[in-house]
Amino acid sequence: MYSETDLQAAVDAKVLTPEAAAAFRSHIASVRAAPAADEESFRLITGFNDIFVSIAAVILLVAVGWIGESIHPALAGAFVAGSAWFLAEYFTRKRRMALPSIVLVLAFSAGVCATMIGFLFKHGEAIFGNHPNESTVTAVAGAIALVTAAATWFHWKRFMVPITVAAGTAALAATAVALVLAAVGVESPDQTLPMILVLIAGLGVFTLAMWWDRSDRIRQTRRSDVAFWLHLLAAPMIVHPIFHLLGVTQGDNIGSGAALLVVAIYIGFGLIALAIDRRALLVSALAYVLFAMTQLFREFGAVELNVALTAFVIGSALLLLSAFWQNARAAVVGFLPDNLANQLPATIRSISPQPAS
Repeated sequence: MYSETDLQAAVDAKVLTPEAAAAFRSHIASVRAAPAADEESFRLITGFNDIFVSIAAVILLVAVGWIGESIHPALAGAFVAGSAWFLAEYFTRKRRMALPSIVLVLAFSAGVCATMIGFLFKHGEAIFGNHPNESTVTAVAGAIALVTAAATWFHWKRFMVPITVAAGTAALAATAVALVLAAVGVESPDQTLPMILVLIAGLGVFTLAMWWDRSDRIRQTRRSDVAFWLHLLAAPMIVHPIFHLLGVTQGDNIGSGAALLVVAIYIGFGLIALAIDRRALLVSALAYVLFAMTQLFREFGAVELNVALTAFVIGSALLLLSAFWQNARAAVVGFLPDNLANQLPATIRSISPQPAS
């Protein structure tokens, strides 16, 4: 029920001494046979009240959005954003409730974006004419994303909810992609250029996530939670464009060569996931490797059981990986140069209990 963030907050408030917190972490690590850094924990709920409050907040936000829509399309988003900020003043700043805070951040960001979209929906024709060109539409989308990113920055400064950084980064990535597409002005029916840009943006988000991870290698502060959400954002931005460019998403069937390549890429993602101790890449690429394995079993004649065999192989492999994650990770990190390994989250073999700073 208590996250690393809560534990560090108790140290900061002098409720616990740094030595007591370190002893507690060491005890939990010995009980679970894994340190906090290898658990990739993040705070989602502290009790059923989080779910109860989140449901109530969603109902309220839908209601105020509906009321705003009846007045003006732009007011739907504005009412949602304003209400989400108001609710966060209590449930985030005072109550420090995890799941409601995440819901309210997403509602605020979506509300800011929807406010501008609603305004353009109502007055866009008067501003841009009946048939705006594609570059204009893309540039406007980039501007909307940029304003949304700025709004999330103010939200972060006020409430410091870890997922806020990922929401703002997503908006900035959308801004960059949209502005490049608007500047280039190239229509790409196969979406090759947009996918390349999303991949580049995803690698940038991944780099930012690793920067946050480097700042808390033992994962005892809010910075680790920020890194978690950034990795969760970066993973689909990296995975989907790669498999799209390989043609995996463009047809019902792929050849055995392409299927083997997908499996090889997934193994590569697994090695990266082990090295950085983040599972987001494995989860994001799971659908593609399931599809590829199904095609492989079909190619080898197991038509009736191809789905079952695929599920059995992948499910067993992931469960084994989860069971021996720490040992496998220590082996992977052991092959890396020391200057690189020392930048990664600490492994079970390298962590020694230390007083929290």
